[in-house]
Amino acid sequence: MSKTTNKFAPAVHASAVRVVLEHEDDRESRWAALALIAAKIGCALQTLRLWVKKAERDGGRIDGGAPDRTSA
Repeated sequence: MSKTTNKFAPAVHASAVRVVLEHEDDRESRWAALALIAAKIGCALQTLRLWVKKAERDGGRIDGGAPDRTSA
């Protein structure tokens, strides 16, 4: 069996996610921002999309649907 290795440091994950979220409004779509950043760091677009989705979920931006606005 082959073991999957993660060739990207956690700092790269965090930086890539931050850049996508900061610049998605500058592009025609989130997908376009993802494609640009994924190409720059050398990862698959789908991988970066999953990192962003997980970061949003973990950060409270999404909970599988909408942000939790009841706790303030």
